[in-house]
Amino acid sequence: MNFKSKYLKPFKNLYILIFSGFVVWMLFFDTNSWLTHRGLNSDIDDLENEKEYYKNEIDKDKKAIKELSTEEGIEKLAREKYYMKKENEDIYIIEYEDSLKNQKKDE
Repeated sequence: MNFKSKYLKPFKNLYILIFSGFVVWMLFFDTNSWLTHRGLNSDIDDLENEKEYYKNEIDKDKKAIKELSTEEGIEKLAREKYYMKKENEDIYIIEYEDSLKNQKKDE
């Protein structure tokens, strides 16, 4: 009996009971609880990572726009991506075996 009363003695104090209840309320049940803040901080971290990703994508797009703003850049894109050619020239597409294997994996 002495063992139990030694550990339960602080909880017989009214101030400690009220303080303990207040701490539990603030950590778990309040609208500004620790759990809520933890979730919001996680959301903020995810959004900051997403922001960095989109900044990098914007930089890539700006670079592509800059390249396409010249006549040579447009011609290069047309030749490489759309296989366009001038009237008096022929285009030969050379595919290697390992590039064909990679295309099959992508499909």
